[in-house]
Amino acid sequence: MKNRVTPSTVEHSLDHDSFIVSKTDTRGCITYANRTFMHIAGYSERELLGQQHNILRHPDMPRAVFQLLWDTIKQGQECFAFVKNLSKDGSFYWVFANINPNYDDKREVCGYFSVRRMPNQEALNVIEPIYREMLTAEQAAGTRDAVAAGTRILQSRLKEGNIEYEPFILGLQG
Repeated sequence: MKNRVTPSTVEHSLDHDSFIVSKTDTRGCITYANRTFMHIAGYSERELLGQQHNILRHPDMPRAVFQLLWDTIKQGQECFAFVKNLSKDGSFYWVFANINPNYDDKREVCGYFSVRRMPNQEALNVIEPIYREMLTAEQAAGTRDAVAAGTRILQSRLKEGNIEYEPFILGLQG
């Protein structure tokens, strides 16, 4: 299923006590989605299972954020990120995501497990301008160099704050 959803300006929010939970295989295909996930994304279980998780990718999200996420979890580490997702009806919702590798009995990565919750609004006030700047740089650089351009912006902002990525993100969420 190719995502041909037209984004709108309608925003939905998670409740403070709601959690989106999903599992994917090592290629990012959804193998499990909880009811909260299906409800806010607007997809049925049948529509989600087997689909690439990027079915939810909002065009406002810089590619460099997803590259960082994948690079981190493929190294067997957990990753935290603020993500703007696109629902089936074109609306969007922000999440604070925690993604972890899943291991099989042989301690080999067999997929990924993600829990997402409502982000801190103050964090979004900081993240959104950074993401816009990253996205602008990616678009100016063109497809081949987009990720590198977005990554340079993020690294520059982190260097300005004299902070590494994970402490920055966790500090924003509080």
